[in-house]
Amino acid sequence: MDVAEKQFTELYERHHGDVWRYVARRVVGSDVGDVVAEVFLVAWRRLGDVPSGSALPWLYGVARLVLANEARGRRRWRALTLRVTAEPDLSVMVDHADEVASQRDIVVAFGRLADADQEVLRLVAWERLTVAEAAVVLGQSRAAYAMRLMRARRRLRAHLEAVGDGTGQAPRTVPSMSNWGG
Repeated sequence: MDVAEKQFTELYERHHGDVWRYVARRVVGSDVGDVVAEVFLVAWRRLGDVPSGSALPWLYGVARLVLANEARGRRRWRALTLRVTAEPDLSVMVDHADEVASQRDIVVAFGRLADADQEVLRLVAWERLTVAEAAVVLGQSRAAYAMRLMRARRRLRAHLEAVGDGTGQAPRTVPSMSNWGG
């Protein structure tokens, strides 16, 4: 086994589970394995670009880009299907608000955040990355990420206060934000 193969094998064995969980929280079903395989294919092809001290945030960044490519592909497929069938795809237009309304306040509030805010919060809450590591995943400076995190937390708190108990009234207490990097 040459040096590159050994380096890749160590990278794969050390981080495969983390990358799998990262992708599984964002993709449903059998697509997880395909996305993870693509992430490690990119890692193999760009092995020299993988930072030795912080490979996991780099892999998360690759996974994020692979997921974005997958999402673009799905959007193109839906557009093609719509053109071919000349009928609206009703599954794309379904409002899931009624399903979410019965869940806990934090889930509702989190769901109302923009995708970008959700991802900023996921990196610190689900992936347990530091601000510096999360900044690497998103390809931005530590200061820019810290500002985005602060703003995402503020918007989440505002949504939590607005959700209340389903009556439109603000809740008596706001659930802890400690798991959301704050």
